[in-house]
Amino acid sequence: MRTRLLAGRLLLFPLTILLGGMLGATLARLAPGFGSDERELDSRLNPASQQALRQSRAAQGDLLTFYKNYLAGLLHGDLGDSPSLRRPVRELLAERIPVTLRGVGWGLAGGWLLGLLLAVPAALCRAPFFDLFASALSGVFLCLPSALLALLLVLAGGPAPLAICLVVFPRVFRYSRNLLHEARDLPHVLMARAKGAGWGRILFCHVIPPAAPQLLALAGVSVSTALGAAIPVEVLCDLPGVGQLAWLAALGRDLPLLVNLTALATAATLMANSISDFAAWGLTRATTGPDGTRI
Repeated sequence: MRTRLLAGRLLLFPLTILLGGMLGATLARLAPGFGSDERELDSRLNPASQQALRQSRAAQGDLLTFYKNYLAGLLHGDLGDSPSLRRPVRELLAERIPVTLRGVGWGLAGGWLLGLLLAVPAALCRAPFFDLFASALSGVFLCLPSALLALLLVLAGGPAPLAICLVVFPRVFRYSRNLLHEARDLPHVLMARAKGAGWGRILFCHVIPPAAPQLLALAGVSVSTALGAAIPVEVLCDLPGVGQLAWLAALGRDLPLLVNLTALATAATLMANSISDFAAWGLTRATTGPDGTRI
Protein backbone atom coordinates (compact mmCIF):
# COMPACT_ATOMS: atom_id res chain seq x y z
CA MET A 1 0.00 0.00 0.00
CA ARG A 2 2.77 2.39 0.94
CA THR A 3 4.77 1.44 -2.15
CA ARG A 4 1.77 2.28 -4.29
CA LEU A 5 1.44 5.64 -2.55
CA LEU A 6 5.14 6.35 -3.15
CA ALA A 7 4.79 5.48 -6.84
CA GLY A 8 1.77 7.78 -7.11
CA ARG A 9 3.67 10.65 -5.55
CA LEU A 10 6.64 10.17 -7.83
CA LEU A 11 4.35 10.28 -10.86
CA LEU A 12 2.65 13.45 -9.61
CA PHE A 13 5.90 15.23 -8.74
CA PRO A 14 6.74 16.58 -12.22
CA LEU A 15 3.15 17.64 -12.88
CA THR A 16 2.82 19.39 -9.52
CA ILE A 17 6.14 21.21 -9.93
CA LEU A 18 5.24 22.32 -13.44
CA LEU A 19 1.79 23.52 -12.41
CA GLY A 20 3.26 25.36 -9.44
CA GLY A 21 5.71 27.22 -11.65
CA MET A 22 3.06 28.12 -14.21
CA LEU A 23 0.65 29.31 -11.55
CA GLY A 24 3.29 31.69 -10.19
CA ALA A 25 3.95 33.12 -13.64
CA THR A 26 0.22 33.42 -14.35
CA LEU A 27 -0.40 35.41 -11.17
CA ALA A 28 2.50 37.72 -12.03
CA ARG A 29 1.15 38.20 -15.55
CA LEU A 30 -2.34 39.07 -14.26
CA ALA A 31 -1.02 41.46 -11.60
CA PRO A 32 -1.67 45.19 -12.15
CA GLY A 33 1.12 47.05 -13.89
CA PHE A 34 2.64 44.04 -15.63
CA GLY A 35 2.91 45.81 -18.98
CA SER A 36 4.90 48.74 -17.58
CA ASP A 37 8.68 48.83 -17.47
CA GLU A 38 10.65 51.37 -15.43
CA ARG A 39 13.54 51.12 -17.89
CA GLU A 40 11.44 52.99 -20.47
CA LEU A 41 11.73 56.09 -18.28
CA ASP A 42 15.48 56.21 -18.83
CA SER A 43 16.11 59.35 -20.91
CA ARG A 44 19.32 57.85 -22.33
CA LEU A 45 17.37 55.24 -24.31
CA ASN A 46 16.71 55.99 -27.95
CA PRO A 47 13.33 55.20 -29.59
CA ALA A 48 14.67 51.92 -31.01
CA SER A 49 15.70 50.67 -27.55
CA GLN A 50 12.35 51.65 -26.07
CA GLN A 51 10.57 49.81 -28.86
CA ALA A 52 12.71 46.71 -28.20
CA LEU A 53 11.70 46.80 -24.53
CA ARG A 54 8.02 46.99 -25.46
CA GLN A 55 8.39 44.06 -27.86
CA SER A 56 10.13 41.90 -25.26
CA ARG A 57 7.34 42.69 -22.78
CA ALA A 58 4.68 41.91 -25.38
CA ALA A 59 6.29 38.51 -26.02
CA GLN A 60 5.59 37.62 -22.37
CA GLY A 61 2.06 39.01 -22.52
CA ASP A 62 0.65 36.00 -24.38
CA LEU A 63 0.75 33.31 -21.70
CA LEU A 64 -0.07 30.43 -24.04
CA THR A 65 2.81 31.32 -26.35
CA PHE A 66 5.12 31.87 -23.38
CA TYR A 67 4.29 28.47 -21.86
CA LYS A 68 4.64 26.76 -25.23
CA ASN A 69 8.12 28.21 -25.73
CA TYR A 70 9.05 27.51 -22.11
CA LEU A 71 8.03 23.84 -22.30
CA ALA A 72 9.82 23.41 -25.63
CA GLY A 73 13.02 24.77 -24.09
CA LEU A 74 12.56 22.75 -20.91
CA LEU A 75 12.51 19.52 -22.89
CA HIS A 76 16.01 20.42 -24.14
CA GLY A 77 17.27 21.49 -20.71
CA ASP A 78 16.94 25.20 -21.45
CA LEU A 79 15.36 27.22 -18.62
CA GLY A 80 15.24 30.39 -20.66
CA ASP A 81 16.86 33.81 -20.29
CA SER A 82 16.06 36.51 -17.75
CA PRO A 83 15.03 39.70 -19.57
CA SER A 84 15.52 41.87 -16.48
CA LEU A 85 19.00 40.55 -15.57
CA ARG A 86 19.95 39.64 -19.17
CA ARG A 87 21.47 36.31 -18.24
CA PRO A 88 20.47 32.65 -18.64
CA VAL A 89 18.28 31.44 -15.78
CA ARG A 90 20.41 28.30 -15.42
CA GLU A 91 23.50 30.39 -14.63
CA LEU A 92 21.64 32.55 -12.13
CA LEU A 93 20.31 29.53 -10.25
CA ALA A 94 23.69 27.76 -10.27
CA GLU A 95 25.32 30.82 -8.67
CA ARG A 96 22.65 31.54 -6.07
CA ILE A 97 21.35 28.15 -4.91
CA PRO A 98 24.50 27.36 -2.83
CA VAL A 99 24.15 30.68 -0.97
CA THR A 100 20.53 29.94 -0.06
CA LEU A 101 21.31 26.34 0.89
CA ARG A 102 23.99 27.50 3.33
CA GLY A 103 21.79 30.17 4.89
CA VAL A 104 18.71 27.95 5.16
CA GLY A 105 20.80 25.01 6.41
CA TRP A 106 22.39 27.00 9.22
CA GLY A 107 19.07 28.63 10.06
CA LEU A 108 17.28 25.27 10.29
CA ALA A 109 20.08 23.75 12.38
CA GLY A 110 20.12 26.68 14.78
CA GLY A 111 16.33 26.89 15.00
CA TRP A 112 15.95 23.20 15.80
CA LEU A 113 18.80 23.25 18.30
CA LEU A 114 17.44 26.27 20.14
CA GLY A 115 13.85 25.02 19.98
CA LEU A 116 14.69 21.59 21.39
CA LEU A 117 17.04 23.00 24.04
CA LEU A 118 14.12 25.03 25.37
CA ALA A 119 11.38 22.43 24.72
CA VAL A 120 12.99 19.46 26.49
CA PRO A 121 13.40 21.04 29.96
CA ALA A 122 10.11 22.93 29.60
CA ALA A 123 8.22 19.69 28.90
CA LEU A 124 10.02 17.22 31.19
CA CYS A 125 11.39 19.03 34.20
CA ARG A 126 8.08 20.45 35.47
CA ALA A 127 9.62 23.88 36.10
CA PRO A 128 6.75 26.40 35.77
CA PHE A 129 8.96 29.48 35.65
CA PHE A 130 11.23 28.10 32.94
CA ASP A 131 8.21 26.95 30.95
CA LEU A 132 6.68 30.43 31.25
CA PHE A 133 9.95 32.08 30.21
CA ALA A 134 10.48 29.81 27.19
CA SER A 135 6.85 30.17 26.08
CA ALA A 136 7.00 33.96 26.38
CA LEU A 137 10.29 34.11 24.46
CA SER A 138 8.99 31.95 21.64
CA GLY A 139 5.76 33.98 21.57
CA VAL A 140 7.71 37.21 21.07
CA PHE A 141 9.70 35.86 18.13
CA LEU A 142 6.60 34.20 16.70
CA CYS A 143 4.98 37.64 16.41
CA LEU A 144 7.97 39.31 14.72
CA PRO A 145 8.04 39.24 10.90
CA SER A 146 11.14 37.78 9.30
CA ALA A 147 11.80 41.11 7.55
CA LEU A 148 11.95 42.90 10.91
CA LEU A 149 14.30 40.26 12.34
CA ALA A 150 16.56 40.65 9.29
CA LEU A 151 16.54 44.44 9.66
CA LEU A 152 17.46 44.18 13.35
CA LEU A 153 20.34 41.86 12.49
CA VAL A 154 21.57 44.29 9.83
CA LEU A 155 21.58 47.10 12.38
CA ALA A 156 23.31 44.88 14.95
CA GLY A 157 25.80 43.48 12.44
CA GLY A 158 24.74 39.88 13.13
CA PRO A 159 24.86 36.91 10.74
CA ALA A 160 21.95 36.64 8.32
CA PRO A 161 21.17 32.93 9.03
CA LEU A 162 20.39 33.93 12.61
CA ALA A 163 17.22 35.62 11.35
CA ILE A 164 16.05 32.34 9.76
CA CYS A 165 16.95 30.57 13.01
CA LEU A 166 14.78 32.98 15.01
CA VAL A 167 11.88 32.40 12.59
CA VAL A 168 12.11 28.61 12.84
CA PHE A 169 12.81 28.15 16.54
CA PRO A 170 9.46 29.31 18.05
CA ARG A 171 7.51 26.93 15.82
CA VAL A 172 9.85 24.06 16.68
CA PHE A 173 9.65 24.90 20.37
CA ARG A 174 5.88 25.10 20.64
CA TYR A 175 5.10 21.96 18.65
CA SER A 176 7.88 19.80 20.12
CA ARG A 177 7.10 20.98 23.66
CA ASN A 178 3.49 19.85 23.28
CA LEU A 179 4.58 16.51 21.80
CA LEU A 180 7.11 15.86 24.54
CA HIS A 181 4.62 16.95 27.19
CA GLU A 182 2.12 14.37 25.95
CA ALA A 183 4.78 11.66 25.70
CA ARG A 184 5.93 12.40 29.24
CA ASP A 185 2.59 11.23 30.64
CA LEU A 186 2.44 7.93 28.72
CA PRO A 187 2.17 4.79 30.92
CA HIS A 188 5.55 3.34 29.97
CA VAL A 189 7.25 6.68 30.79
CA LEU A 190 5.57 6.80 34.20
CA MET A 191 6.69 3.21 34.81
CA ALA A 192 10.29 4.10 33.88
CA ARG A 193 10.21 7.05 36.27
CA ALA A 194 8.78 4.86 39.02
CA LYS A 195 11.68 2.41 38.55
CA GLY A 196 14.15 5.26 39.02
CA ALA A 197 15.39 5.68 35.44
CA GLY A 198 17.41 8.84 34.81
CA TRP A 199 16.07 11.73 32.73
CA GLY A 200 18.54 11.03 29.94
CA ARG A 201 17.40 7.42 29.56
CA ILE A 202 13.74 8.43 29.82
CA LEU A 203 14.19 11.10 27.14
CA PHE A 204 16.06 9.06 24.53
CA CYS A 205 14.49 5.64 25.17
CA HIS A 206 10.92 6.39 26.17
CA VAL A 207 9.90 9.96 25.24
CA ILE A 208 11.50 10.74 21.86
CA PRO A 209 10.66 7.43 20.04
CA PRO A 210 6.85 7.84 20.21
CA ALA A 211 7.15 11.55 19.34
CA ALA A 212 9.69 11.04 16.53
CA PRO A 213 7.20 10.61 13.62
CA GLN A 214 5.49 13.90 14.45
CA LEU A 215 8.87 15.62 14.86
CA LEU A 216 9.92 14.36 11.43
CA ALA A 217 6.71 15.79 9.96
CA LEU A 218 7.53 19.10 11.64
CA ALA A 219 10.98 18.97 10.06
CA GLY A 220 9.41 18.88 6.60
CA VAL A 221 7.19 21.87 7.39
CA SER A 222 10.10 23.84 8.87
CA VAL A 223 11.96 23.62 5.54
CA SER A 224 9.12 25.52 3.84
CA THR A 225 9.12 28.05 6.70
CA ALA A 226 12.86 28.62 6.34
CA LEU A 227 12.64 29.01 2.55
CA GLY A 228 9.88 31.60 2.93
CA ALA A 229 11.92 33.52 5.49
CA ALA A 230 14.99 33.47 3.22
CA ILE A 231 13.41 35.94 0.77
CA PRO A 232 13.22 39.02 3.03
CA VAL A 233 16.37 37.99 4.90
CA GLU A 234 18.47 37.80 1.73
CA VAL A 235 17.01 41.03 0.36
CA LEU A 236 17.65 43.08 3.50
CA CYS A 237 21.01 41.49 4.28
CA ASP A 238 22.12 41.78 0.63
CA LEU A 239 22.85 38.07 0.22
CA PRO A 240 23.06 36.93 -3.43
CA GLY A 241 20.80 33.92 -2.99
CA VAL A 242 17.63 32.56 -4.53
CA GLY A 243 15.47 34.64 -2.17
CA GLN A 244 17.02 37.86 -3.41
CA LEU A 245 16.66 36.58 -6.96
CA ALA A 246 12.94 35.99 -6.39
CA TRP A 247 12.58 39.56 -5.14
CA LEU A 248 14.37 40.95 -8.20
CA ALA A 249 12.23 38.78 -10.48
CA ALA A 250 9.05 40.10 -8.86
CA LEU A 251 10.19 43.71 -9.16
CA GLY A 252 11.20 43.21 -12.78
CA ARG A 253 8.06 41.18 -13.61
CA ASP A 254 10.43 38.61 -15.05
CA LEU A 255 8.26 35.65 -16.13
CA PRO A 256 11.10 33.26 -17.11
CA LEU A 257 12.69 33.76 -13.70
CA LEU A 258 9.40 33.59 -11.80
CA VAL A 259 8.21 30.36 -13.41
CA ASN A 260 11.52 28.62 -12.63
CA LEU A 261 11.79 29.97 -9.09
CA THR A 262 8.20 28.97 -8.27
CA ALA A 263 8.85 25.49 -9.68
CA LEU A 264 12.03 25.27 -7.61
CA ALA A 265 10.20 26.27 -4.41
CA THR A 266 7.44 23.74 -5.17
CA ALA A 267 10.01 20.99 -5.72
CA ALA A 268 11.83 21.78 -2.47
CA THR A 269 8.58 21.76 -0.49
CA LEU A 270 7.42 18.47 -2.03
CA MET A 271 10.77 16.79 -1.43
CA ALA A 272 11.05 17.93 2.19
CA ASN A 273 7.50 16.88 3.07
CA SER A 274 7.78 13.54 1.25
CA ILE A 275 11.12 12.63 2.83
CA SER A 276 9.86 13.44 6.32
CA ASP A 277 6.60 11.59 5.66
CA PHE A 278 8.26 8.38 4.52
CA ALA A 279 10.93 8.58 7.21
CA ALA A 280 8.19 8.89 9.84
CA TRP A 281 6.36 5.93 8.30
CA GLY A 282 9.53 3.82 8.32
CA LEU A 283 10.27 4.74 11.92
CA THR A 284 6.72 3.93 12.99
CA ARG A 285 6.87 0.58 11.20
CA ALA A 286 10.22 -0.26 12.80
CA THR A 287 9.05 0.51 16.33
CA THR A 288 5.63 -1.16 16.26
CA GLY A 289 4.72 -4.81 16.26
CA PRO A 290 2.25 -6.65 14.02
CA ASP A 291 -0.57 -5.90 16.45
CA GLY A 292 0.17 -2.13 16.40
CA THR A 293 1.81 -1.99 19.84
CA ARG A 294 5.14 -0.24 20.31
CA ILE A 295 8.16 -2.51 20.49
